[in-house]
Amino acid sequence: MNPPRDIQLILLSDIHYAAAAERARGNDYEIRVIQNPLVRAFARLYRNFIWMRHPLERGRQLDRFLAECGPAEHVIVNGDHACDSAFIGLSDPASLASARECFDKIKAKFGDRAHFVFGDHELGKKTMFSGLGGMKLAGWHACTEQLGLKPLWRLDLGKYVLLAVCSPLIALPAGQADTLPEEWPEWQRLRAEHLAGLRVIFDALQADQRVILFCHDPTALPFLAQEASVRRRLPQIEATIIGHLHTNLILWKSRLLSWLPPIRFLGPTVAKLSAALSQSRHWRPFKVRLCPALGGIQLLNDGGYYTVNLDPAAQRPAEFVFHPLRR
Repeated sequence: MNPPRDIQLILLSDIHYAAAAERARGNDYEIRVIQNPLVRAFARLYRNFIWMRHPLERGRQLDRFLAECGPAEHVIVNGDHACDSAFIGLSDPASLASARECFDKIKAKFGDRAHFVFGDHELGKKTMFSGLGGMKLAGWHACTEQLGLKPLWRLDLGKYVLLAVCSPLIALPAGQADTLPEEWPEWQRLRAEHLAGLRVIFDALQADQRVILFCHDPTALPFLAQEASVRRRLPQIEATIIGHLHTNLILWKSRLLSWLPPIRFLGPTVAKLSAALSQSRHWRPFKVRLCPALGGIQLLNDGGYYTVNLDPAAQRPAEFVFHPLRR
């Protein structure tokens, strides 16, 4: 009997697609709301030379990807589908329209072989420079009810289990400052429900199964490690695919700066980021692999996507190949 053929996957992340309503806000949407002129000048330099000069034009990379990528049995999009130019996730109608257009383009090529993962920009968060925005329960309902985004899903491919989680819910304790006080109890309930479902999946894993975990924001990983059902199965996690950081340069710096303590005196966003950095040493058991933003960052032009060959019998590890997609 011939061995089963490999299963072909495509992985991409952080598309940050902007449809017409978001593009109409202009590429300086984040800069012009910053009140402090010195901070505004720094943010402009950071955007222009390091992060992304024209953030609302990254949709071109999605069109290029769809034109250039090959066939695959399954395509996983690892979060942050829209640009979130109002900073409140898909509770903003313009951002919801962007996410829907992004989904429609991908589904037009791949149909039900396309699978989507929650990112932090689906729900919203406060910006680094202005402190505007935040997580909104309206964004959660827009994602789950209008867009059909599933916070937790499992796909069995032979001996492999592809498992996607909602990192903003798992890392909710680190993001409380991004939420409204009156919405906090409901966020806690949603998190508890999510973790309960996650425990069921991990407890049901067979000893010979391997897991590829999709977790957009690695801030969630130390919280996952607190779950006994997850810790028991850590040796079965072959890879954890993260996004969020956009570039391997940030991943490398995260590991380098993992000794830093949380910084509490520079506002909630810096406190959140520095706390995540201080916990990054706990990422190692999850065997983290970053899927960069499809458009990369301005400084390095290092965007792209992965193809993966999976042996359904799990006799050999998954083979990851990165495909640069330079702007």
